[in-house]
Amino acid sequence: MATADTVVPRPSGMAATDARPDLRYAWYGLTVLVIVYMLNFIDRQILSILAEEVKRDLGLDDADLGFLYGTAFGVFYALFGIPLGRLADNVSRVRLMAVGLALWSAMTAVSGLVRSGGELAAARIGVGIGEATASPCAYSLLSDWFPREKRATALAIYSSGLYLGGGLSLFLGGAIVAQWSAAFPGDGPLGLKGWQAAFLAVGLPGMLLALWVATLREPVRGLSDGIVTPAAPHPFRLFAAELLTIIPPLTLLGAARNGTRALIANIAGLVAIAAIATGFIALTGDVAQWTAIGIGAYAVLSWASALRHRDKPTFALIVGTPAFLLVVMGYGLIAFLAYSVSFWAAPYALRVLGAEPHFAGLWLGSAGALGGFLGVVLGGRLADRLRLHNPGGRLLVALIGAVAPPPLVAIAFTTGSSTLFFVLALPLHILSSCALGACAATTQDLVLPRMRGTATATFFIGTTLIGLALGPYAAGKVSAVSGSLSIGMLALLAATPISIACLWLAYRRLPAAEASREARARAAGEAI
Repeated sequence: MATADTVVPRPSGMAATDARPDLRYAWYGLTVLVIVYMLNFIDRQILSILAEEVKRDLGLDDADLGFLYGTAFGVFYALFGIPLGRLADNVSRVRLMAVGLALWSAMTAVSGLVRSGGELAAARIGVGIGEATASPCAYSLLSDWFPREKRATALAIYSSGLYLGGGLSLFLGGAIVAQWSAAFPGDGPLGLKGWQAAFLAVGLPGMLLALWVATLREPVRGLSDGIVTPAAPHPFRLFAAELLTIIPPLTLLGAARNGTRALIANIAGLVAIAAIATGFIALTGDVAQWTAIGIGAYAVLSWASALRHRDKPTFALIVGTPAFLLVVMGYGLIAFLAYSVSFWAAPYALRVLGAEPHFAGLWLGSAGALGGFLGVVLGGRLADRLRLHNPGGRLLVALIGAVAPPPLVAIAFTTGSSTLFFVLALPLHILSSCALGACAATTQDLVLPRMRGTATATFFIGTTLIGLALGPYAAGKVSAVSGSLSIGMLALLAATPISIACLWLAYRRLPAAEASREARARAAGEAI
Protein backbone atom coordinates (compact mmCIF):
# COMPACT_ATOMS: atom_id res chain seq x y z
CA MET A 1 0.00 0.00 0.00
CA ALA A 2 1.74 3.13 -1.18
CA THR A 3 -0.14 5.72 0.81
CA ALA A 4 1.12 6.38 4.32
CA ASP A 5 -1.25 8.24 6.58
CA THR A 6 0.74 10.37 8.97
CA VAL A 7 1.36 14.08 9.21
CA VAL A 8 5.02 15.07 9.23
CA PRO A 9 5.38 18.43 10.99
CA ARG A 10 8.50 20.57 11.03
CA PRO A 11 11.39 18.89 12.88
CA SER A 12 11.15 21.01 16.02
CA GLY A 13 11.77 18.18 18.45
CA MET A 14 14.66 16.71 16.43
CA ALA A 15 17.96 17.92 15.13
CA ALA A 16 17.16 19.14 11.62
CA THR A 17 20.45 18.02 10.07
CA ASP A 18 20.49 14.33 10.97
CA ALA A 19 18.35 11.47 12.18
CA ARG A 20 19.57 11.50 15.77
CA PRO A 21 16.87 12.38 18.32
CA ASP A 22 17.35 15.39 20.58
CA LEU A 23 17.66 13.38 23.79
CA ARG A 24 17.52 16.40 26.10
CA TYR A 25 14.14 17.35 24.77
CA ALA A 26 13.11 13.72 24.67
CA TRP A 27 13.64 13.38 28.41
CA TYR A 28 11.70 16.60 29.03
CA GLY A 29 8.83 15.35 26.90
CA LEU A 30 8.92 12.00 28.70
CA THR A 31 8.63 13.81 32.05
CA VAL A 32 5.48 15.61 30.92
CA LEU A 33 3.98 12.40 29.57
CA VAL A 34 4.64 10.59 32.84
CA ILE A 35 2.69 13.31 34.67
CA VAL A 36 -0.16 12.92 32.16
CA TYR A 37 -0.19 9.17 32.68
CA MET A 38 -0.16 9.65 36.45
CA LEU A 39 -3.31 11.76 36.20
CA ASN A 40 -4.74 9.20 33.79
CA PHE A 41 -4.53 6.52 36.46
CA ILE A 42 -5.49 8.76 39.35
CA ASP A 43 -8.76 9.43 37.55
CA ARG A 44 -9.14 5.77 36.57
CA GLN A 45 -8.10 4.13 39.85
CA ILE A 46 -9.57 6.36 42.54
CA LEU A 47 -12.81 4.37 42.45
CA SER A 48 -10.97 1.56 44.29
CA ILE A 49 -10.52 3.41 47.60
CA LEU A 50 -14.00 4.94 47.22
CA ALA A 51 -15.68 1.63 46.35
CA GLU A 52 -17.17 0.84 49.75
CA GLU A 53 -18.82 4.28 50.07
CA VAL A 54 -20.00 4.23 46.45
CA LYS A 55 -21.43 0.75 46.97
CA ARG A 56 -23.34 1.87 50.05
CA ASP A 57 -24.65 5.20 48.75
CA LEU A 58 -25.67 3.97 45.28
CA GLY A 59 -26.99 0.56 46.36
CA LEU A 60 -24.54 -1.58 44.36
CA ASP A 61 -22.95 -5.03 44.78
CA ASP A 62 -19.42 -6.29 44.00
CA ALA A 63 -20.30 -7.29 40.44
CA ASP A 64 -21.59 -3.73 39.84
CA LEU A 65 -18.36 -2.28 41.21
CA GLY A 66 -16.30 -4.52 38.93
CA PHE A 67 -18.42 -3.41 36.00
CA LEU A 68 -18.01 0.29 36.82
CA TYR A 69 -14.27 0.07 37.37
CA GLY A 70 -13.48 -2.32 34.54
CA THR A 71 -16.11 -2.86 31.87
CA ALA A 72 -17.86 0.52 31.62
CA PHE A 73 -14.47 2.18 31.36
CA GLY A 74 -12.50 -0.54 29.61
CA VAL A 75 -14.76 -1.51 26.71
CA PHE A 76 -15.14 2.05 25.47
CA TYR A 77 -11.47 2.77 26.14
CA ALA A 78 -10.61 -0.11 23.84
CA LEU A 79 -13.37 0.62 21.32
CA PHE A 80 -12.41 4.27 20.80
CA GLY A 81 -8.72 3.54 21.23
CA ILE A 82 -8.57 2.04 17.74
CA PRO A 83 -9.90 5.03 15.73
CA LEU A 84 -8.10 7.45 18.06
CA GLY A 85 -4.92 5.41 17.63
CA ARG A 86 -5.41 5.70 13.88
CA LEU A 87 -5.91 9.45 14.27
CA ALA A 88 -2.69 9.59 16.31
CA ASP A 89 -0.95 8.14 13.25
CA ASN A 90 -2.20 11.08 11.17
CA VAL A 91 -2.41 14.33 13.16
CA SER A 92 -0.50 16.26 15.81
CA ARG A 93 -0.17 13.83 18.68
CA VAL A 94 0.37 16.47 21.35
CA ARG A 95 -2.82 18.34 20.40
CA LEU A 96 -4.87 15.14 20.31
CA MET A 97 -3.56 14.16 23.73
CA ALA A 98 -4.39 17.61 25.15
CA VAL A 99 -7.99 17.36 23.94
CA GLY A 100 -8.35 13.86 25.36
CA LEU A 101 -6.89 14.94 28.71
CA ALA A 102 -9.39 17.78 28.99
CA LEU A 103 -12.27 15.40 28.21
CA TRP A 104 -11.38 12.66 30.69
CA SER A 105 -10.66 15.20 33.43
CA ALA A 106 -14.06 16.80 32.92
CA MET A 107 -15.82 13.43 33.05
CA THR A 108 -13.97 12.50 36.24
CA ALA A 109 -15.25 15.71 37.82
CA VAL A 110 -18.75 14.86 36.57
CA SER A 111 -18.44 11.52 38.43
CA GLY A 112 -18.56 13.56 41.61
CA LEU A 113 -22.02 14.88 40.77
CA VAL A 114 -23.82 11.60 39.99
CA ARG A 115 -26.74 10.21 41.97
CA SER A 116 -27.05 6.67 40.58
CA GLY A 117 -25.03 3.75 39.31
CA GLY A 118 -26.26 4.39 35.76
CA GLU A 119 -25.05 7.99 35.86
CA LEU A 120 -21.68 6.91 37.21
CA ALA A 121 -21.43 4.30 34.43
CA ALA A 122 -22.05 7.02 31.82
CA ALA A 123 -19.35 9.20 33.36
CA ARG A 124 -16.92 6.26 33.42
CA ILE A 125 -17.61 5.67 29.71
CA GLY A 126 -16.66 9.31 29.09
CA VAL A 127 -13.45 8.88 31.07
CA GLY A 128 -12.62 5.82 28.98
CA ILE A 129 -13.15 7.61 25.67
CA GLY A 130 -10.96 10.54 26.75
CA GLU A 131 -8.19 8.35 28.10
CA ALA A 132 -8.11 6.37 24.86
CA THR A 133 -6.11 9.23 23.32
CA ALA A 134 -3.24 9.07 25.81
CA SER A 135 -1.18 5.96 25.19
CA PRO A 136 -1.42 5.79 21.37
CA CYS A 137 -0.14 9.35 21.24
CA ALA A 138 2.47 8.82 23.95
CA TYR A 139 3.84 5.54 22.59
CA SER A 140 4.16 7.03 19.13
CA LEU A 141 5.81 10.21 20.41
CA LEU A 142 8.30 8.32 22.56
CA SER A 143 9.18 5.97 19.71
CA ASP A 144 10.10 9.05 17.64
CA TRP A 145 11.80 10.97 20.45
CA PHE A 146 14.02 8.03 21.48
CA PRO A 147 16.24 5.73 19.38
CA ARG A 148 15.38 2.04 19.15
CA GLU A 149 17.92 0.94 21.76
CA LYS A 150 16.36 3.17 24.44
CA ARG A 151 12.68 2.64 23.66
CA ALA A 152 11.85 -0.08 26.17
CA THR A 153 13.42 2.05 28.91
CA ALA A 154 11.51 5.16 27.79
CA LEU A 155 8.23 3.26 27.47
CA ALA A 156 8.80 1.62 30.84
CA ILE A 157 9.42 4.99 32.51
CA TYR A 158 6.29 6.36 30.87
CA SER A 159 4.38 3.32 32.07
CA SER A 160 5.55 4.01 35.62
CA GLY A 161 2.97 6.79 35.62
CA LEU A 162 0.38 4.02 35.73
CA TYR A 163 1.64 2.86 39.11
CA LEU A 164 2.57 6.27 40.49
CA GLY A 165 -0.87 7.59 39.59
CA GLY A 166 -2.67 4.48 40.77
CA GLY A 167 -0.84 4.61 44.11
CA LEU A 168 -1.38 8.34 44.53
CA SER A 169 -5.09 7.91 43.80
CA LEU A 170 -5.49 5.60 46.81
CA PHE A 171 -3.67 8.01 49.08
CA LEU A 172 -5.56 11.06 47.80
CA GLY A 173 -8.94 9.34 47.80
CA GLY A 174 -8.52 8.02 51.35
CA ALA A 175 -7.26 11.37 52.64
CA ILE A 176 -10.01 13.41 50.96
CA VAL A 177 -12.76 11.12 52.26
CA ALA A 178 -11.32 11.22 55.79
CA GLN A 179 -10.98 15.01 55.81
CA TRP A 180 -14.39 15.56 54.23
CA SER A 181 -16.11 13.24 56.67
CA ALA A 182 -14.42 14.97 59.60
CA ALA A 183 -15.40 18.42 58.36
CA PHE A 184 -18.93 17.45 57.29
CA PRO A 185 -20.32 14.52 59.35
CA GLY A 186 -23.49 14.60 57.26
CA ASP A 187 -23.72 15.82 53.70
CA GLY A 188 -21.25 18.54 52.72
CA PRO A 189 -21.79 21.62 50.55
CA LEU A 190 -24.23 20.99 47.68
CA GLY A 191 -25.13 17.71 49.38
CA LEU A 192 -21.84 16.11 48.35
CA LYS A 193 -20.47 13.01 50.03
CA GLY A 194 -16.76 12.45 50.62
CA TRP A 195 -16.38 10.17 47.59
CA GLN A 196 -18.01 12.78 45.36
CA ALA A 197 -15.64 15.47 46.62
CA ALA A 198 -12.73 13.15 45.83
CA PHE A 199 -13.81 12.78 42.19
CA LEU A 200 -14.08 16.54 41.83
CA ALA A 201 -10.72 17.16 43.48
CA VAL A 202 -8.78 14.89 41.13
CA GLY A 203 -10.71 15.73 37.97
CA LEU A 204 -10.50 19.50 37.79
CA PRO A 205 -6.65 19.92 37.72
CA GLY A 206 -6.48 18.03 34.44
CA MET A 207 -7.83 21.06 32.62
CA LEU A 208 -4.68 23.03 33.43
CA LEU A 209 -2.38 20.15 32.61
CA ALA A 210 -3.97 19.93 29.15
CA LEU A 211 -2.66 23.44 28.39
CA TRP A 212 0.89 22.36 29.28
CA VAL A 213 0.66 19.27 27.10
CA ALA A 214 -0.39 21.41 24.14
CA THR A 215 2.99 23.20 24.27
CA LEU A 216 5.05 20.05 23.57
CA ARG A 217 6.90 19.81 20.26
CA GLU A 218 5.84 17.30 17.65
CA PRO A 219 8.76 15.14 16.39
CA VAL A 220 9.22 14.05 12.79
CA ARG A 221 7.42 10.74 12.46
CA GLY A 222 9.79 7.86 11.71
CA LEU A 223 12.99 9.94 11.52
CA SER A 224 14.69 8.05 14.35
CA ASP A 225 14.22 4.82 12.34
CA GLY A 226 15.30 6.38 9.06
CA ILE A 227 11.79 5.88 7.62
CA VAL A 228 10.32 9.38 7.36
CA THR A 229 6.65 9.01 6.52
CA PRO A 230 4.89 11.43 4.11
CA ALA A 231 1.79 13.26 5.22
CA ALA A 232 -1.75 12.03 4.73
CA PRO A 233 -3.81 14.67 2.91
CA HIS A 234 -7.12 14.11 4.76
CA PRO A 235 -6.51 12.67 8.26
CA PHE A 236 -10.02 13.31 9.58
CA ARG A 237 -11.57 11.52 6.62
CA LEU A 238 -9.47 8.54 7.59
CA PHE A 239 -10.65 8.92 11.19
CA ALA A 240 -14.29 9.05 10.07
CA ALA A 241 -13.74 5.97 7.92
CA GLU A 242 -12.22 4.24 10.95
CA LEU A 243 -15.34 5.01 12.99
CA LEU A 244 -17.39 3.17 10.35
CA THR A 245 -15.31 0.08 11.01
CA ILE A 246 -15.71 -0.04 14.79
CA ILE A 247 -18.73 1.86 16.13
CA PRO A 248 -21.89 -0.32 15.97
CA PRO A 249 -24.20 -0.16 14.06
CA LEU A 250 -22.07 1.94 11.69
CA THR A 251 -19.97 -1.18 11.33
CA LEU A 252 -22.64 -2.67 9.05
CA LEU A 253 -22.21 0.24 6.65
CA GLY A 254 -18.45 -0.12 6.82
CA ALA A 255 -18.69 -3.84 6.04
CA ALA A 256 -21.08 -3.22 3.14
CA ARG A 257 -18.51 -0.91 1.54
CA ASN A 258 -16.22 -3.94 1.20
CA GLY A 259 -18.78 -6.03 -0.68
CA THR A 260 -21.57 -8.50 -0.08
CA ARG A 261 -19.30 -11.26 1.23
CA ALA A 262 -17.77 -8.93 3.80
CA LEU A 263 -21.25 -7.81 4.95
CA ILE A 264 -22.46 -11.41 5.29
CA ALA A 265 -19.35 -12.36 7.27
CA ASN A 266 -19.85 -9.33 9.51
CA ILE A 267 -23.48 -10.21 10.20
CA ALA A 268 -22.52 -13.81 10.90
CA GLY A 269 -19.95 -12.60 13.41
CA LEU A 270 -22.52 -10.31 15.00
CA VAL A 271 -25.02 -13.17 15.37
CA ALA A 272 -22.40 -15.47 16.89
CA ILE A 273 -21.18 -12.87 19.39
CA ALA A 274 -24.77 -11.92 20.30
CA ALA A 275 -25.57 -15.57 20.96
CA ILE A 276 -22.54 -15.98 23.22
CA ALA A 277 -23.32 -12.75 25.10
CA THR A 278 -26.94 -13.86 25.53
CA GLY A 279 -25.73 -17.11 27.02
CA PHE A 280 -23.57 -15.31 29.56
CA ILE A 281 -26.45 -12.97 30.41
CA ALA A 282 -28.68 -15.97 31.06
CA LEU A 283 -25.95 -17.55 33.18
CA THR A 284 -25.08 -14.48 35.27
CA GLY A 285 -28.05 -12.11 35.00
CA ASP A 286 -25.69 -9.20 34.27
CA VAL A 287 -27.15 -7.57 31.17
CA ALA A 288 -24.95 -4.45 31.13
CA GLN A 289 -21.70 -6.39 31.57
CA TRP A 290 -22.18 -8.86 28.75
CA THR A 291 -23.87 -6.39 26.42
CA ALA A 292 -20.82 -4.16 26.74
CA ILE A 293 -18.43 -7.07 26.25
CA GLY A 294 -20.42 -8.21 23.22
CA ILE A 295 -20.31 -4.72 21.72
CA GLY A 296 -16.57 -4.58 22.28
CA ALA A 297 -15.91 -8.00 20.75
CA TYR A 298 -18.08 -7.29 17.71
CA ALA A 299 -16.47 -3.89 17.23
CA VAL A 300 -12.97 -5.39 17.26
CA LEU A 301 -14.03 -8.12 14.81
CA SER A 302 -15.48 -5.49 12.46
CA TRP A 303 -12.38 -3.33 12.70
CA ALA A 304 -9.99 -6.19 12.00
CA SER A 305 -12.03 -7.29 8.97
CA ALA A 306 -12.13 -3.75 7.60
CA LEU A 307 -8.41 -3.24 8.18
CA ARG A 308 -7.70 -6.26 6.01
CA HIS A 309 -9.46 -4.57 3.09
CA ARG A 310 -8.30 -1.00 3.71
CA ASP A 311 -4.67 -1.31 4.82
CA LYS A 312 -3.21 -4.70 4.07
CA PRO A 313 0.33 -3.91 5.30
CA THR A 314 -0.93 -2.79 8.71
CA PHE A 315 -3.20 -5.83 8.92
CA ALA A 316 -0.29 -8.09 7.99
CA LEU A 317 2.02 -6.69 10.67
CA ILE A 318 -0.60 -6.56 13.44
CA VAL A 319 -3.55 -8.92 13.04
CA GLY A 320 -1.69 -11.17 10.61
CA THR A 321 1.35 -11.64 12.87
CA PRO A 322 0.88 -14.46 15.40
CA ALA A 323 3.73 -13.19 17.58
CA PHE A 324 1.97 -9.82 17.94
CA LEU A 325 -1.36 -11.42 18.86
CA LEU A 326 0.28 -13.80 21.35
CA VAL A 327 1.95 -10.87 23.13
CA VAL A 328 -1.39 -9.06 23.30
CA MET A 329 -3.14 -12.13 24.72
CA GLY A 330 -0.32 -13.01 27.10
CA TYR A 331 -0.06 -9.53 28.56
CA GLY A 332 -3.84 -9.14 28.58
CA LEU A 333 -4.04 -12.11 30.95
CA ILE A 334 -1.30 -10.66 33.15
CA ALA A 335 -3.45 -7.53 33.30
CA PHE A 336 -6.51 -9.71 34.05
CA LEU A 337 -4.97 -10.51 37.42
CA ALA A 338 -3.08 -7.24 37.96
CA TYR A 339 -6.09 -4.96 37.45
CA SER A 340 -8.14 -7.11 39.80
CA VAL A 341 -5.50 -6.89 42.52
CA SER A 342 -5.18 -3.16 41.95
CA PHE A 343 -8.92 -2.58 42.34
CA TRP A 344 -9.91 -5.11 45.01
CA ALA A 345 -6.92 -4.69 47.37
CA ALA A 346 -8.41 -1.61 49.06
CA PRO A 347 -11.92 -3.09 49.52
CA TYR A 348 -10.32 -6.28 50.92
CA ALA A 349 -8.28 -4.25 53.40
CA LEU A 350 -11.32 -2.24 54.50
CA ARG A 351 -13.92 -4.99 54.45
CA VAL A 352 -12.01 -8.09 55.58
CA LEU A 353 -9.08 -6.70 57.54
CA GLY A 354 -10.90 -3.72 59.08
CA ALA A 355 -8.41 -1.07 57.95
CA GLU A 356 -9.36 2.61 57.87
CA PRO A 357 -9.60 4.24 54.42
CA HIS A 358 -6.80 6.77 55.00
CA PHE A 359 -4.47 4.08 56.41
CA ALA A 360 -5.21 1.61 53.59
CA GLY A 361 -4.85 4.38 51.02
CA LEU A 362 -1.48 5.40 52.42
CA TRP A 363 0.04 1.91 52.57
CA LEU A 364 -1.50 0.43 49.45
CA GLY A 365 -0.93 3.64 47.53
CA SER A 366 2.73 3.82 48.58
CA ALA A 367 3.29 0.17 47.73
CA GLY A 368 1.55 0.57 44.38
CA ALA A 369 3.50 3.70 43.45
CA LEU A 370 6.93 2.50 44.59
CA GLY A 371 6.49 -1.14 43.58
CA GLY A 372 4.98 -0.31 40.22
CA PHE A 373 7.66 2.27 39.46
CA LEU A 374 10.50 -0.08 40.39
CA GLY A 375 8.97 -3.01 38.57
CA VAL A 376 8.22 -1.25 35.31
CA VAL A 377 11.51 0.67 35.15
CA LEU A 378 13.75 -2.21 36.21
CA GLY A 379 11.77 -4.57 34.01
CA GLY A 380 12.23 -2.23 31.05
CA ARG A 381 15.96 -1.88 31.64
CA LEU A 382 16.37 -5.64 32.00
CA ALA A 383 14.30 -6.19 28.86
CA ASP A 384 16.54 -3.84 26.84
CA ARG A 385 19.68 -5.56 28.12
CA LEU A 386 18.38 -9.02 27.32
CA ARG A 387 17.40 -7.95 23.83
CA LEU A 388 20.99 -6.95 23.04
CA HIS A 389 21.95 -10.63 23.00
CA ASN A 390 18.61 -12.31 22.30
CA PRO A 391 16.00 -11.03 19.81
CA GLY A 392 13.22 -12.41 22.01
CA GLY A 393 14.90 -11.50 25.28
CA ARG A 394 12.32 -8.92 26.31
CA LEU A 395 9.65 -11.60 26.56
CA LEU A 396 11.66 -13.44 29.20
CA VAL A 397 10.86 -10.49 31.46
CA ALA A 398 7.20 -10.78 30.46
CA LEU A 399 7.24 -14.42 31.53
CA ILE A 400 8.48 -13.37 34.96
CA GLY A 401 5.47 -11.07 35.16
CA ALA A 402 3.17 -14.02 34.42
CA VAL A 403 4.77 -16.62 36.70
CA ALA A 404 5.78 -14.73 39.84
CA PRO A 405 2.64 -12.81 41.04
CA PRO A 406 0.05 -15.63 41.42
CA PRO A 407 1.58 -17.24 44.56
CA LEU A 408 1.70 -13.84 46.27
CA VAL A 409 -1.91 -13.14 45.29
CA ALA A 410 -2.98 -16.46 46.80
CA ILE A 411 -1.28 -15.62 50.11
CA ALA A 412 -2.38 -11.97 50.25
CA PHE A 413 -6.07 -12.60 49.62
CA THR A 414 -6.38 -15.45 52.08
CA THR A 415 -4.52 -13.96 55.03
CA GLY A 416 -6.27 -12.51 58.04
CA SER A 417 -3.15 -10.52 58.96
CA SER A 418 -3.23 -6.91 57.86
CA THR A 419 0.53 -6.68 58.42
CA LEU A 420 1.26 -9.53 56.00
CA PHE A 421 -1.24 -8.18 53.49
CA PHE A 422 0.37 -4.73 53.40
CA VAL A 423 3.91 -6.17 53.36
CA LEU A 424 3.10 -8.36 50.35
CA ALA A 425 1.72 -5.40 48.41
CA LEU A 426 5.19 -4.09 47.52
CA PRO A 427 6.72 -7.22 45.94
CA LEU A 428 3.39 -8.03 44.31
CA HIS A 429 3.34 -4.68 42.52
CA ILE A 430 7.01 -5.00 41.52
CA LEU A 431 6.48 -8.39 39.92
CA SER A 432 3.10 -7.54 38.36
CA SER A 433 4.46 -4.46 36.62
CA CYS A 434 7.75 -5.73 35.20
CA ALA A 435 6.21 -7.11 31.99
CA LEU A 436 4.60 -3.93 30.67
CA GLY A 437 7.62 -2.17 29.13
CA ALA A 438 8.87 -5.41 27.59
CA CYS A 439 5.53 -6.23 25.93
CA ALA A 440 4.89 -2.66 24.79
CA ALA A 441 8.31 -2.32 23.18
CA THR A 442 7.92 -5.71 21.51
CA THR A 443 4.71 -4.67 19.77
CA GLN A 444 6.28 -1.40 18.62
CA ASP A 445 9.24 -3.23 17.09
CA LEU A 446 6.95 -5.53 15.10
CA VAL A 447 5.38 -2.69 13.04
CA LEU A 448 6.50 0.20 10.84
CA PRO A 449 6.65 3.76 12.27
CA ARG A 450 3.43 4.87 10.58
CA MET A 451 1.57 2.00 12.28
CA ARG A 452 2.66 2.62 15.86
CA GLY A 453 -0.46 4.40 17.05
CA THR A 454 -2.64 1.63 15.64
CA ALA A 455 -0.33 -1.02 17.12
CA THR A 456 -0.56 0.65 20.54
CA ALA A 457 -4.34 0.72 20.38
CA THR A 458 -4.37 -2.95 19.43
CA PHE A 459 -2.04 -3.80 22.31
CA PHE A 460 -4.36 -2.06 24.72
CA ILE A 461 -7.31 -4.09 23.46
CA GLY A 462 -5.80 -7.00 25.34
CA THR A 463 -5.15 -4.89 28.39
CA THR A 464 -8.72 -3.62 28.44
CA LEU A 465 -11.11 -6.15 26.92
CA ILE A 466 -9.28 -9.11 28.45
CA GLY A 467 -7.71 -7.58 31.54
CA LEU A 468 -9.69 -4.58 32.69
CA ALA A 469 -13.17 -5.43 31.38
CA LEU A 470 -13.14 -9.04 32.58
CA GLY A 471 -10.77 -9.32 35.56
CA PRO A 472 -12.30 -6.97 38.16
CA TYR A 473 -15.82 -7.99 37.12
CA ALA A 474 -15.03 -11.72 37.33
CA ALA A 475 -13.59 -11.35 40.82
CA GLY A 476 -16.55 -9.22 41.88
CA LYS A 477 -19.11 -11.62 40.42
CA VAL A 478 -17.59 -14.65 42.14
CA SER A 479 -17.41 -12.60 45.33
CA ALA A 480 -21.08 -11.58 45.05
CA VAL A 481 -22.17 -15.18 44.46
CA SER A 482 -19.91 -16.84 47.04
CA GLY A 483 -19.96 -14.06 49.63
CA SER A 484 -16.15 -14.15 49.74
CA LEU A 485 -13.81 -11.68 48.08
CA SER A 486 -10.97 -14.15 48.73
CA ILE A 487 -12.68 -16.79 46.59
CA GLY A 488 -13.32 -14.17 43.92
CA MET A 489 -9.62 -13.36 43.66
CA LEU A 490 -8.41 -16.95 43.83
CA ALA A 491 -10.70 -17.88 40.93
CA LEU A 492 -8.70 -15.60 38.64
CA LEU A 493 -5.54 -17.68 39.01
CA ALA A 494 -6.94 -20.18 36.50
CA ALA A 495 -5.87 -17.78 33.72
CA THR A 496 -2.15 -17.98 34.61
CA PRO A 497 -1.24 -21.11 32.57
CA ILE A 498 -2.82 -19.60 29.46
CA SER A 499 -0.79 -16.41 29.86
CA ILE A 500 2.44 -18.36 30.24
CA ALA A 501 1.70 -20.47 27.16
CA CYS A 502 0.96 -17.40 25.01
CA LEU A 503 4.14 -15.59 26.01
CA TRP A 504 6.31 -18.66 25.51
CA LEU A 505 4.92 -19.19 22.02
CA ALA A 506 5.47 -15.49 21.26
CA TYR A 507 9.07 -15.81 22.47
CA ARG A 508 9.68 -18.66 20.05
CA ARG A 509 8.13 -16.81 17.09
CA LEU A 510 9.43 -13.29 17.71
CA PRO A 511 12.89 -13.35 16.06
CA ALA A 512 11.53 -14.52 12.71
CA ALA A 513 8.59 -12.10 12.85
CA GLU A 514 10.78 -9.08 13.54
CA ALA A 515 13.41 -10.04 10.96
CA SER A 516 10.76 -10.36 8.26
CA ARG A 517 8.89 -7.14 9.15
CA GLU A 518 9.82 -5.05 6.09
CA ALA A 519 9.60 -7.99 3.71
CA ARG A 520 6.11 -8.91 4.87
CA ALA A 521 5.02 -5.27 4.66
CA ARG A 522 6.31 -5.03 1.08
CA ALA A 523 4.58 -8.28 0.17
CA ALA A 524 1.32 -6.76 1.45
CA GLY A 525 1.82 -3.64 -0.69
CA GLU A 526 3.82 -1.21 1.44
CA ALA A 527 6.12 1.08 -0.58
CA ILE A 528 9.35 1.03 1.44
